[in-house]
This record gives sequence, structure tokens and C-alpha cells, in this order.
Amino acid sequence: MDTNVARPILKAASLKDSTMPTPVSDWFLELQGVSKSFAPRSEGESRVEAIQNISFNIHAHEVVSIIGPSGCGKSTLLNLISGLEPPDSGKIFLKQKEVSEPSSTVAFMLQKDLLLPWRSIQQNVEFGLEMTKTPKARRAEIAAELLSRFGLKDFARAFPTQLSGGMRQRAALARTMALQPDLLLLDEPFSAVDAQTRLSLQRELALTLAQAKKAALLITHDLSEAVLLSDRVLVMSPRPGRIVSTIDIQLPAREDPFQRRKHPSYPSYIEQLWDLLHINESGATPGSQR
Repeated sequence: MDTNVARPILKAASLKDSTMPTPVSDWFLELQGVSKSFAPRSEGESRVEAIQNISFNIHAHEVVSIIGPSGCGKSTLLNLISGLEPPDSGKIFLKQKEVSEPSSTVAFMLQKDLLLPWRSIQQNVEFGLEMTKTPKARRAEIAAELLSRFGLKDFARAFPTQLSGGMRQRAALARTMALQPDLLLLDEPFSAVDAQTRLSLQRELALTLAQAKKAALLITHDLSEAVLLSDRVLVMSPRPGRIVSTIDIQLPAREDPFQRRKHPSYPSYIEQLWDLLHINESGATPGSQR
């Protein structure tokens, strides 16, 4: 690594500052002192505290990544934000409204594509629109536009088993975007594909988020992915998960990860994340560092 490259300023919020609840404001997404624990698996064990006193905010159109060791509560956090589960304490607000149940304005994309094998790719993309009673003609129009955007126009009538893993993830992304959500929750969406496909999908996601002006919260173990796709990266501690540091990614061209990778400051962000996760000290890595 070029030691002459100036290291970008690391804005690390103290635990005290990052956990102080604040009044509901004009933030797009706001978490105030959120904690969650789960019942023990067997008698005699204590409750498992997944996350503890989590507070952070996201602007409209902002993309934020969360990294941290396995088991620190990252996926639990997304479940709470989506309204699938309630927090034990604290509050979550989306567009100044407290989250108490799932909302059609929030979309989830997971590691597995979860496409329905008995439906064609176009029918899979239209599935959420059917649930919202969107007229048939409009569903077809939206699906056709998205399939074309993600290079799947010629596979609209194909079934998921006829597509590669990368193509299925493109279809899953198209299905997610079809609902035109205000907030995308992405739980390691590209972890199951090969490196070349992953790079292509990262670029497509980045461009889509920029063009559609959507807010997104991305969980990833790939430090490079966190830097290339995000405006900010939040670093979590081991369980119970807490936000221990925040890094502002001051790189241009968020819509083009390939260009960001060429920026002279890019390696410095990766080095900071390595240091924050104590990778060199433990000898373990949280995932791919491409």
C-alpha cells in the first residue's frame, strides 16, 4: 500500500455520543437506543442479547453499510427496521413515523434469491406487484423495463432453474426494485456469487440506487463492497452488537464502483476497516477483502 497517500479523516463516534437518543427529526431513517435479546435455546441458559442501545440516522437517498464480526446482530437489526420484529427497547422511525409493522415502502433482499421456481422470471418480478393489486398491464410494463435494465430481457419466460446464480440475483434485484421502495435493506445480497459476477452486480446496484435516488442499508462482510457502495460505513462490536465507529466515505462517483476503486484514497479506507475490526491482531477475517 502506498504510504504516501493521505489517509482520509476517520470520524469515529464515541459510544456515549452514538447511543444518545435524539428527538424525531427530518432524518429519513432514525434509530433511538434500540436493543434486542432472544429467549435461551435451553433451560438454564440466560437470554441472548443480540444488539444493545443502537442509535444512528440515515438521510434520504443515502447508502449506508454495516460491517462487524459474525453474530454481532447485523441481520437482527435489519429485521427490526423492516418491522418483522419489535425491539425490546428503543424506537425506530421511518419518515418520522414509528415502525411497528412491515411496510410496502421497505424492501428486503437476502443472500438467497428466493425466486419461486414454478413462476417465470417475469412472473417472479411481478409477484410483489400482484400483492399490491397493481393492474396487470402496469405490472408487465414495470417488469419489462426492469428485466431490460438488468440484462434479462431475453429470459423473461425462463424459469429460475434455467438461470445462473448471478442471473437469479439480478432477477431478485429487479423484483425488489419493482415495488419502488423508499428504503432497501440488503443482507449480503451478493455473497453467494463468484467474484466476477459480484463486481458486475455491485455496479448495477450502485447505478440503480443512484438513478432511483433510493436509501439503502447494506450488510456485508466484504470491506471493499462496503467502501465502494456506500456514503458511510458503520462498524459494530461483537455481540451484543453496538455501533462503535462511523466512517464517512469521501470518494466521488458512488454510482460507479469501478471508478471508486481507482481513487488513491480507496486503500486507506480498507486499511481503516481492517484496523477497526482487529483483523491483523486476531488473524481472522470477517469475509472477503477484495
